Formats: sequence, structure tokens, C-alpha cells
Amino acid sequence: MRDLRIVFMGTPDFAVTILKHLVENNFTIAGVITAPDKPAGRGRKLNQSAVKKYALSQNLNILQPTNLKNEEFLKELASLKANLQIVVAFRMLPKVVWNMPEFGTFNLHASLLPEYRGAAPINWAIINGETKTGVTTFFIDDKIDTGEIILQKESIIKEDETVGELHDTLMNLGADLVKDTVELIKNDKVKTYKQPELEEKTAYKLFPDNCKINWNDSVENIYNKVRGLNPYPAAWSTIYNNDTEITAKIYEAKKEIIEHSDSIGKIITTKKSLKIAAKNGYLIIEGIKLSGKKKMDTQSLLNGFQFSAEAKMV
Repeated sequence: MRDLRIVFMGTPDFAVTILKHLVENNFTIAGVITAPDKPAGRGRKLNQSAVKKYALSQNLNILQPTNLKNEEFLKELASLKANLQIVVAFRMLPKVVWNMPEFGTFNLHASLLPEYRGAAPINWAIINGETKTGVTTFFIDDKIDTGEIILQKESIIKEDETVGELHDTLMNLGADLVKDTVELIKNDKVKTYKQPELEEKTAYKLFPDNCKINWNDSVENIYNKVRGLNPYPAAWSTIYNNDTEITAKIYEAKKEIIEHSDSIGKIITTKKSLKIAAKNGYLIIEGIKLSGKKKMDTQSLLNGFQFSAEAKMV
């Protein structure tokens, strides 16, 4: 049985759950690498990453390099004498870092690799209407998300599941998978296999352009986009209303598949409902945020906002 000294690398809440699981299972965490503190808010106060906050609460050794190839950082990293590194929601590592520990560096990725390599795998699985996804641990190599697979676990995607809900499911599934992977390495029982050659489904980084709703798409695809971006960063559209343009972020919604003769993007309201015409039905909006306003449910919006008869989404 190997005596492991682990360096953990991660930044957001997703990574905290995995680190916490390792700590609670009494693995030796020699150090934690996380993003530098960043100014945030009106006062530009320095904001610590979620991983740093947790690491401080556990009195763990923390490094926050701006440059992963910096000589001083590499000396500090080597001085931790780690023989295993674990990466969860961090950034691409140079070879000098991932090649350092004796037992390698493995990554947890929130998809069933080789599907959805890239920055936003949870979002794109839902946006593309997948019915299953999962988590994968793999040893890092010199390309993004291409290394040999150690373990995988599947998770069903429910028809109405949002990315926020799936994020939490995969986070907890990932914590178990990382623990299982560490146990295999500890007991020298790891058997890896190369990623199969499949038609690639890419998890592109999310930008405003690829979060905008195309109302000429099918209702199913629009609905999947909304839930695949809820709660963050949110699908959006522009409202044309009484010669005014308003940006709207759409959160909760339902789909109604039905033939109709309404023009694409037409906004149809009653006292209690708001729906938008698409190619083969309507998107029924239940949660929305207009620019400059707080997020609200449809009823609250309709109580204080008047749509013209010609109002439409584009």
C-alpha cells in the first residue's frame, strides 16, 4: 500500500465538494493550488475562491500562482513532496507541473469522455438534449481532456433537469469517483484505457453569442437551451416592445408542442401567462429577468409590465 501525499488543484464550489470528501476520508493533503484572489463588487474588494475559503478553514497549505511555469512556484510545489496531484475545475497545466509527482496527475471531468471535452460539459449535455452523462477520472497528458481513463460513472439526465441541478448531482458523484480513484492508486491497482475514437461532441466555452436563443429553432431545442443555461449564465433574447429594445434572460420555462400560425418570436400574454411562438409550438416562460430589473416569476412581471400587441422576441 502506497503512502500518498496529495496536492489538490481547483477553484469553484464544484471542486470544494471533492476536496472536502478527500479531507473527511483522511487522505493527506500536502497542499492546495487555487486561483489568485480577484477584485469583485463595487468596492473592488479581493474575493477568495471557494476552494481557498475551504482550505483556510482546514488549515491547509495554499499556493496561488499567477504563472504555473514560474520558477519560484515550481520550487514551492516541489517542496510539498507530493506524489499525486488531483485537478478539479482548474486550468490547463504545463507538463513540468503535471509530470512532477511519482504517481501522476489525474483530473475529474464532468462528462463521459471522450464526449464533451472542454470548458462547459454539463451545460452542453443538456443543451444538446442528452439523456445521460457522467463523470470521468483520467491521467492528464499534453492535450485537453484526452488522457487515459481511470474510472467513469454514469448519471441519467431527467427531461426537466436544469444545469444547476445536474451540476450538484455530478459534483457528488464526482466526489465518490475521485475517492475511488485515489483508493486504486493507493493500492497500486489502477488499470487505465485509452479514450475511444468517437465523433466528438465539444463543450465549448460559453459566451453571450452561444447563449442567445434562436426562435427559429424547434421548441424542444429552445427549451433544452434554457434549462442548460439555468441558473448560469442564462439563455437570453431581445424583446421588441413599443419601439423599445430590452434584453431578457430566461430561466424557468416549459414547452408546448403544437401547430400554430403565429409569427416566430411573437409574445402572447394573458393575465397569468407569457409564451413565445417558435417553429413548432410555444415556450411558456415562468422565470425571467429584464435588464436593469431583478429576476421574477411571470405573474410578477405581468403585474407591472405591459406588452404591446406587436411585441416580439428576436
